[in-house]
Amino acid sequence: MGFKAVNVNSLDLNALRVFERVAATGSFTAAARHFHRAVSSISRQIRGLEEAVGQPLLYRHTRAVALTEAGWRYYEEVREILERLDLATEALAYPNAEPSGVLRINAPVAFGQRQIVPLLHRFQRRHPGITAELQLSDQVVDPVREGQDITFRVGDLADSSLVARRLAPMNYVVAAAPSYLDVYGEPRTPEALADHNCLLYQGELGRQRWYFQASDQSGSTPLEVSGNLYSNDAESLLRAALLGQGLVLFPTWLIGDALSKGELVPLLEAWRGEVMPGHRDIHVLTTERRLRTRKVRAFLDYLRESLEPRPSWDRWRERIGGTSDGHSKT
Repeated sequence: MGFKAVNVNSLDLNALRVFERVAATGSFTAAARHFHRAVSSISRQIRGLEEAVGQPLLYRHTRAVALTEAGWRYYEEVREILERLDLATEALAYPNAEPSGVLRINAPVAFGQRQIVPLLHRFQRRHPGITAELQLSDQVVDPVREGQDITFRVGDLADSSLVARRLAPMNYVVAAAPSYLDVYGEPRTPEALADHNCLLYQGELGRQRWYFQASDQSGSTPLEVSGNLYSNDAESLLRAALLGQGLVLFPTWLIGDALSKGELVPLLEAWRGEVMPGHRDIHVLTTERRLRTRKVRAFLDYLRESLEPRPSWDRWRERIGGTSDGHSKT
């Protein structure tokens, strides 16, 4: 079944953008949040678009919406048209303009607070036309569905159509405050952690386990550790460790400052610690289309520049564990 004849000049471009967001997220609420509008306004605009094209584009359910068969076909066409229109407008109308517009970034909470906020501060000073919308969450989000331009991912990547650039490996360190070690002593082996108060991160995948690998071992060994504080907020666990409550196993990008100041003492340095077996990296993700926009290119160029081995950036690079400029499809 095809669409009825429609006067394309009567179509509202804003309505098409709203439809694209509703279709991508499966939610009127998410689209309303994206455009900073009321849900009722989004619903009215979609209804008007359906009347204009003479086809139901969405099935309305109590908790979500789904595309009709016609809606799917329309969505695929509209998404491509909007993408090409945005790129063409940027290239034609502003060929030499500074990057501008809203740059939407998603990152894990602690990583965003510790690393991305300072980076954005410097980036926006260079490009004042950029408005940043930073969303921090430890839940794994779909960048396409959420309309993110840039997504930082700590850990392994699932297969997808996203373009990934590897920033750095993650280096984990067991650490405790001097006040804790003065009272309870220092563990000499990973097995000795059973006698210590270990402060554990507990996220959407459950309570983290600690793994250790000696230099002469080929694989990591999981250890059962426990303590009197579990949290889904890494900053809270770090604060408790600084107060002398127990030990943490955290990446250097999170505790690097505390280690360099002597507020935390590195432990078990002869072993490699991690919270999941296997190599874990920090990646920055985007899509092929967004990679062609001026604002995303500018941010990725600035990120790469920031990770170059210059004296003013060495401390940041060391905190996140090194760098690589490789990029690939995930």
